[in-house]
Amino acid sequence: MADAFENILGQPQVREFLRASVISERVTQAYLFVGPAGSNKTSAAYALAQALMCPKGPHGPRGGLCGACDQCGRIARRKHPDVRYFAPEGAAGYLVEQVRDIVSDTALAPIQSTRKIYILDRVDQLGTSAANSFLKTLEEPADDVVFILLARTRESVLPTILSRCQVVPFRHIPASEAAAIVSQNTGAPPEQARIAIEACGGSITGAVAFLRAPDNERLAFRTRLFEGLFRLPYADDWDVIEMAADVVKAAQAPLDVMRENQEAELAENADFLQKSALREIERRHKRQLSAKTRESLRQTLSLTRSWLRDGLMLASGTPELVINVDVIDRLSEVFAGLAPAPLAAAAAKVDACERALAYNVSPETCIDTLLFDVREVLHGSGSTD
Repeated sequence: MADAFENILGQPQVREFLRASVISERVTQAYLFVGPAGSNKTSAAYALAQALMCPKGPHGPRGGLCGACDQCGRIARRKHPDVRYFAPEGAAGYLVEQVRDIVSDTALAPIQSTRKIYILDRVDQLGTSAANSFLKTLEEPADDVVFILLARTRESVLPTILSRCQVVPFRHIPASEAAAIVSQNTGAPPEQARIAIEACGGSITGAVAFLRAPDNERLAFRTRLFEGLFRLPYADDWDVIEMAADVVKAAQAPLDVMRENQEAELAENADFLQKSALREIERRHKRQLSAKTRESLRQTLSLTRSWLRDGLMLASGTPELVINVDVIDRLSEVFAGLAPAPLAAAAAKVDACERALAYNVSPETCIDTLLFDVREVLHGSGSTD
C-alpha cells in the first residue's frame, strides 16, 4: 500500500530504511541526508516529516505512514507551520544570526502538532561560527524536535555536525533511470522527461513538478525563454533589456499563485491562532516566497545552461547528445559555424550569474547582464539594423 515514503523516487534503500525506522520506532532526533544534487534528499526529508507527524502513529491502521490525512497533506504542500525549511541566507552560507533564530525557535511550543521538524538544506555551508551556535541544540534537542540536515557529501560537513547525526546516504541516479522515473510519474515521453530534469538542475522531484505545473505553465515559460534566446543574434541593446525584464517577470509568475494561497491560509487560521503563531506563519510565508524566487531563477539559469550545452554538443559534432530535441533545427541554425570555446565561455557566464544571485544582486540586473554577455560571446555586439 502506498505511503508518504513512495515519494522518495529513485532511492529504494533510503525508502525502506526510513519506513522501517518509523514503524519500529527507532527514530533519532538528528539526521544527515547526504547525496548529489537531484538525489531527492528534500523529498525524503518531507516524507519523513509526514511519517513522524501523522496523528495515526506508528501503530495505527497504516503504520503511521498514511500520507493522506490533513497533517500529511499540509506537509506535502509545505504549508505545515511545524515543519520548517531553511537554506543559507548569506552569500557565503548560513549567517550566525540565522542559526541563532533557529535555535531560539526550537524552544517554542509547536503550533499545530505535538512536535516540530527542522529541515536545513546545504549544511555544508554551515561555517564554524554558525555551527558553534547550533551544536548544543543539535546534541541535546528538545524532546519534540527533530532535525533533518541535507548536504552533498559527508566530507563537506563539519565533523562536529557529522558526529551528532544519523547519516543516511543517497545514491546518484543515472540519467536514463531518472528520465524513466519522471516518465512513469507524469506520463510524459522520455524526451520531455529529460528536458524537465535538465531544467530543474537534475532534480527528479523538481522535474515531476515542472511537468505537472498547472496549464503547462513551466513548459510555456521554457518556450518563452528559448524564443528570447533565439532572438539574441538580432537584438539591439533595448531589445535585450526588455527581454530580461520579460524573463524575470515570467520566471516569477508562480509567486502570484503562492501569495494567493498564503493569504487564504492566514485568513483560515486568523480566528483561532494567537498573534505569535500567526506571525510565525507570516515568517514562514516570507521564507517560502524567497525560496520559490530562488527556485524560479535557478530554473531560468538551468534552462539557459541546457540551451548552451546543446549548442556545445552540436559544435562538437555530437547531435545525438542534444537534450532539447524539440528545437534542434533552430539550435542548429543559431549555433551553425560556432566553435566549442565561445560556447563554453557563454556557459561560464551562466555560472557567474548564479553566483551574483547568491549575493542578492537584483535578478533583473543579473539576467540583463547574462543576456548581454551571451549575445557578445556568441554573436558579437548584436544587430545594428
